[in-house]
Order: sequence, then C-alpha cells, then structure tokens
Amino acid sequence: MSAEEPMSGEEFYHVRVRRGGVARYVLMPGDPDRVPKIAKHWDEGSEVSFHREFRVWNGKVKGVPITACSTGIGAPSTAIAVEELARAGADTFIRVGSTGAIQKGIRIGDLIISVAAVRLEGTSYQYAVPGYPAFASPEVVMALIEAAENLGVRYHVGVTASTDSFYTGQGRAGFRGYEWSYSKQILADLKSMGVLNFEMEASVIFTLAGIYGLRAGAVCAVFANREENEFGVAGENEVAAVACEAVRILSEWDEVKEQKGKKWFYPGLLLRKNS
Repeated sequence: MSAEEPMSGEEFYHVRVRRGGVARYVLMPGDPDRVPKIAKHWDEGSEVSFHREFRVWNGKVKGVPITACSTGIGAPSTAIAVEELARAGADTFIRVGSTGAIQKGIRIGDLIISVAAVRLEGTSYQYAVPGYPAFASPEVVMALIEAAENLGVRYHVGVTASTDSFYTGQGRAGFRGYEWSYSKQILADLKSMGVLNFEMEASVIFTLAGIYGLRAGAVCAVFANREENEFGVAGENEVAAVACEAVRILSEWDEVKEQKGKKWFYPGLLLRKNS
C-alpha cells in the first residue's frame, strides 16, 4: 500500500468509496446529519459509508444518479473530500450548507447562490497563489438559479467569503471578548465590498475545481444576518430541494451538450434542442 495515495483496501482512506463508486454529481453539506435530509428529496438512496466526518450516500433524483458526501466544518476536510471523490469519478461538486448574511434585506431562510468566494481560509493556499480566483462554474450557477426559480424559493446571487474561523475570522469576539485589528474590521470591510455572506467551505471547493477542470457551485440557507443581528435555523429543506433540482437540470444540459457535440452549455442550445 502506497503512502502517496492512502487506501483502505480498495477504498479511498477518508471517504471510504471505491473508484467508480460515486455519481458524477455530488452534493456536499458540512453536517453529516444533513446527508439523509438531502436524500429525502431523491427517488431512492442508501448509505455507502460513514467514516469520521465523511458520510456518503448514493441514490437517484428524477432518475439521475447522485451522491451526497458531508465534509465536516472547514476547508481542510473539504479539500480531502474533493480530492478523493474526484478520484472516485465525480466531476461536479455543489456545496449545500448554511451561512451568515452580512447585508441588509437578506432574510433568515433565504438562499444565497455563490458566484465566487473570497479566500479567507488557508487550505486553498496550499494549492494556488493568493491571486488565483475561487470561482463557481457558470453552468452550476445557472442551474442553481433556475432551480430556485422553478421551486419558487427566495434567493440572492453574489460573492461569498470563506473563513477558517467561525468566531474572530467572521468578526465575532473570541473567548473573554478577545479581538484584534483584523477581527474588528473584517465584517465592515467585506460589507463595503458587497460580499453577501460568510461560510467556511466554498472557496476551497471552487479553487480545487478550477485547478482540476471540474465544476463547482454553492447554495446555502441563511441562518443568521449579522447586519440585522438575527439568527434562526430555516431553509434547510429548501436548500436541499434546490440543490437536487439543480442536479436534474445539469443532467439535462449535459445530455444536450453531448447531443450537440459541445463542451460548454449556453442557453441557445436549448432553443435548438430538438433541431
């Protein structure tokens, strides 16, 4: 067994799936308990593995093969999941999580679809220079928007900030009120830049997908609004439904691309779908 690519028998060491053992479309919540909640929106599904923070289910949504894999909290474990799931055969990754909004007018339970992410975590710097952009795939962004529209869910689209710290990294005071110049200013700075929200995984998923030529996106339910000092757990069902509907849409678009011999999707392909 090689230390260069650790395995557990024929399975990848952390996510415990084999090559070919996942669908090309993978939904990535942070919380392992959110995986079966996502699977409630599938036609069928069952657990494949549950090792550490990585809980993997396979199933089908509207006949389309789909996988969900939890990542735990933060970029390091998320990068491991992307690495091993890509090796197993996945090529499209959608983060499905919760988030804290930092702009007025975003309600608890709304969804935020990320087009890009500010890289305030450290893991992506193990992969690329600081100026490398963390961007979502346009196809995934469009599919998430269409899914939200189809389901009548209130949503926002914009830039996300991904951090390594839930507390000082997102402008909250640490233990015993600890603050420093960075934590005092980060919230106001990002608000002035038009950033919509804080979360902890999107930027590393986007960075790895960009480097590896994969597709990535993120949709999160708003549990907090820092600007309005509100908190509540809402939107879990909606964010799961939108992500699953986006996979159905992407599958349809991928079929059209294959039929037309195109590498990239664009709206005009649907107009000529049956031509």
